[in-house]
Amino acid sequence: MAKVAAKMKRRFRQVSMAGASGDGVSDASRIAEGRALAVTLDRWTIAALIIAVLAAVPIIAVLFAIPLGESALISHLMSTVLPRYIANTAALMAIAGGIAVVIGTGCAWLVSAAEFPGRRVLSWALILPLAVPAYIGAYLYADLLDFSGPVQSGLRAVTGWEVGDYSFPQIRSLWGGGAILGLVLYPYVYLLTRASFATQSIAQFQAARSLGARPWVAFTRIALPGARPAIAGGLALVLMEVLADFGVADYFAIPTFSTGIFRSWLAMGDKQAAMGLAAMMLVFVIALVTFEAMTRGGSSESRDGLGARAGAEPLVALSPMGKALALIACLLPVLLGFVIPALTLAGMAVTDPAIAAARDLADYASGSLWLGIASALVCCLAALLLVFAKTRSNSLLTRGTIRIATLGYALPGALLAVGLLSPLGAFDQTLTRAVRDGTSYTGGLLLTGTSLILIYALSVRFLTVAYNALDSGMAKIPPSLDAAARSLGARPARVLARIYVPLLSPSLAAAGALVLIDTLRELPATLILRPFNLETLATRTYRLASDERLVEASIPALILLAAGLLPVLLLSRTGKRG
Repeated sequence: MAKVAAKMKRRFRQVSMAGASGDGVSDASRIAEGRALAVTLDRWTIAALIIAVLAAVPIIAVLFAIPLGESALISHLMSTVLPRYIANTAALMAIAGGIAVVIGTGCAWLVSAAEFPGRRVLSWALILPLAVPAYIGAYLYADLLDFSGPVQSGLRAVTGWEVGDYSFPQIRSLWGGGAILGLVLYPYVYLLTRASFATQSIAQFQAARSLGARPWVAFTRIALPGARPAIAGGLALVLMEVLADFGVADYFAIPTFSTGIFRSWLAMGDKQAAMGLAAMMLVFVIALVTFEAMTRGGSSESRDGLGARAGAEPLVALSPMGKALALIACLLPVLLGFVIPALTLAGMAVTDPAIAAARDLADYASGSLWLGIASALVCCLAALLLVFAKTRSNSLLTRGTIRIATLGYALPGALLAVGLLSPLGAFDQTLTRAVRDGTSYTGGLLLTGTSLILIYALSVRFLTVAYNALDSGMAKIPPSLDAAARSLGARPARVLARIYVPLLSPSLAAAGALVLIDTLRELPATLILRPFNLETLATRTYRLASDERLVEASIPALILLAAGLLPVLLLSRTGKRG
């Protein structure tokens, strides 16, 4: 380190002396270095632009398909089922969003401001339902709560009731689907709201209490308004997940945009109908992305925030009855959203039918694994280029390019799949024709029906996950390292390889793991784009559960649930540090 520092000092002295004396290569070298730097910036910006264009292909294809959707089927959809698609999608979003806001905000306030038995454990356990894929939760609760399920069977055994003697809520309904989505997605609201409460000033709340305001009044007038941006941001993420959902809506027979696109493309074979529905779905996506962007910021940090009150008296003193109710209120979401599904799957997984059905599990696991690894590598490479381009130039063009490249998180899998198949299908036909004319190739299409398009789609969808992980890691690297390396004559590519990649290795590992896990759980895009000879854990679980063979699907479903625990654990560690 001493030798490097001495060399840097000599370099800085030479540059400053040359600039002061005017001799040597001072002006010419600075101009040449400035031109070289401009060229380098252009190169990295161009790389980011290429990534953004590739990521925007499905959006562009859907937008261009809007004026073409004039088939008779589209007209028929608009006069028949399209209103149902819009109403059911909006209703699912409203039900799930309402449940997520109530549970997430209420639990975040209780663990932040009150003291009750189990608070420390529940503060991180409340994140666990995020590990449960929504469609697996739908399969399990449908099995538990159906007429022939253990809950109603036990109720009839205890009471002696017969069919028609009682009424029981239908789980396979719009309300049932919204409730399950809300139970597994509320951690989005909980995490952001808890972080917001942790940075709010205790003095303001205590001042309101000292003026005679009751805890509920102080909460609604002081704490809650300050947390509104965080609540709205978490709600936006929940609504995006609900809009993208396919498994719950399909299993409960709820006509939504995702199921409509899937059926129009695969069942009816009508490309224009699917693209027209995707274009209408894109309107929802744009509205949610705009809403999410508007909710950013607006929060303020305080040195006397709730997050800094370790060892202090609780902000809200609860009676023994209040402590018991707070414990129940925070424990129920964990039980319903994670513990019951996990224990039910574990119980099914040890049965003989489940073990017998797991004989081919290695094939499905290997297919999921290599698909996830390939997508993770593509996402990490693209994200690394984006974050490095941001360090070269933080201009409006670069920021806009990165924003477009990372829009994939908001694109539902069904929309992404049909948005890619339309332009890539035409390109594939042209490419295959050219190859046939120039060679002796006599096979089918080169790209369509292969894993390349699926990897492309998954990379577009989960590039945001990798970028966010690397961007947070890049923020911890001091810019002086880059400046020192450049002052020693290192080119940007060498700076990236020798400085940033080693320092970002933990972030790269985390980004790759997160993309791998999200790829394992992705369902609609995989169902539409996968080759005929590729079966993943998600598609295997979906097919078995759709055939009411839930016991046989329990082991792959349990693997997916266990895989989802990794990002949850990372989130819990981040929350503890915050």
